[in-house]
Amino acid sequence: MHDRIIALFQDHFGTRPLAIVAVAADGSQRSYARLLAPDGRTAIGAWGPDRDENRAFLSFTDSFRGIGLPVPEIYGADEEAGAWIEEDLGETTLFDALTDARAREEGVFPASILETYGRVVETLPRFQIEGGRVADYAVAYPHAAFDRRSILWDLNYFKYHFLKLAHIPFHEARLERDFETLADFVLQADTSHFLYRDFQSRNVMLRDGEPWFLDYQGGRRGALQYDIASLLYDAKADLPAEARASLLERYLDALEGHVDVDRRAFCTHYRGYVLVRIMQAMGAYGYRGFFERKPRFLQSVPYAAANVRALLEEGLPVPLPEVERAFRRIADEWSHQAVEQESGGGLTVHVHSFSYRRGYPQDVAGHGGGFVFDCRALPNPGRLAEFMEMCGLDAPVAAYLEEQDALEPYWTSVRTLAERQIETYLERGFTSLSLAFGCTGGQHRSVYLAERLGAWLAERFPQVTVRVLHREEPFWRREARPAPAPFPPRTEPWRP
Repeated sequence: MHDRIIALFQDHFGTRPLAIVAVAADGSQRSYARLLAPDGRTAIGAWGPDRDENRAFLSFTDSFRGIGLPVPEIYGADEEAGAWIEEDLGETTLFDALTDARAREEGVFPASILETYGRVVETLPRFQIEGGRVADYAVAYPHAAFDRRSILWDLNYFKYHFLKLAHIPFHEARLERDFETLADFVLQADTSHFLYRDFQSRNVMLRDGEPWFLDYQGGRRGALQYDIASLLYDAKADLPAEARASLLERYLDALEGHVDVDRRAFCTHYRGYVLVRIMQAMGAYGYRGFFERKPRFLQSVPYAAANVRALLEEGLPVPLPEVERAFRRIADEWSHQAVEQESGGGLTVHVHSFSYRRGYPQDVAGHGGGFVFDCRALPNPGRLAEFMEMCGLDAPVAAYLEEQDALEPYWTSVRTLAERQIETYLERGFTSLSLAFGCTGGQHRSVYLAERLGAWLAERFPQVTVRVLHREEPFWRREARPAPAPFPPRTEPWRP
């Protein structure tokens, strides 16, 4: 493949490349390299394992360039080999420009980048309307339309690759009913236009300040709302609500230059497509992060969770009780981490309880640090009938555990290790530490110890933010009984 790329370059430029430098691919199976000619001219060499996907990209590019859309020129292609060379649009993505602007200027969304985003959203309708008229949907991959099947596939992608891998509890049948309801709702919108599919800040290049566009090989027929939702709810870009509202209006103004727009109806279905896109993106984060063990994808999860929390506060566009239940769990578990990542100030200690039956807690922070303490050697209150329906938050369970001779030596060891680690983290300026307790069911011993350690750390280190999460809580908080009483307030520290 390396030789084929060189041959394509030589056919176009009349010379072999002087140098070849790999270019990172963001979550793609395709590979890229920058090729440099002796006279300074450059091109991007690309090769992909899926011929159908390659064909869609090359076909759409040819159609879009034919009507003057800002996409790269294809200098040469060998579809049989799955290789091509294309115009080099530089190295600055819209996301890079946003990050740089935030570093230079005050504010979450600097004024300088708002205008750049404005030009991007004003160009989008050209792809959707003009591009939709010339695109060959016969080559669309993997589906010609973002139809019911495609929508449900995305929603189940979220279920299997995020909810299950992140151990978010849900009721399978109720969740499937919600998915059907959401699909019915969003498909009420007009689905006859070109849907870019992955219209987000890393797929927009800036050359001399002007936007150019890439990675539309997943394009197909679909609703206009999906692409603008993809850009404005791009998780890591973390656009503030005011900027989203302003850019949506600017997009609709541009769209009205191409088609008649009922803004009220558009915005009603737009909210549904925001949900679809967020769930699709979280499925991708889960697959790439939890399954493929690429931690940088997990860094987007807190921002997506913050978006989820904002949507819950606004109210979902249609009743989706099981989706809402899962969303609340996601928001409670991760949304605060977006604020922590942005602030970069202070140490946050995450204390978890969990069941070994359902695997270790996931490392969403991506740093891989911390401790997991196995407390299954301690006597198990869950084996006693009087405690089976209780948990480690109930006072009788706490009293039982505190009577056991094995508890205090265990507690002292854990406390000492955690204390020394936190002292070191504070000295070195680290911002995140995970401490987790696992037992058989994640209901009694691990819950008690996580609560106890969290309370002790909050008192011992007032400068540290301590967050306690009981991962299995939805399973042992049964609807048939009231929530267990928490530990009573204590006027003195835990016994040493």
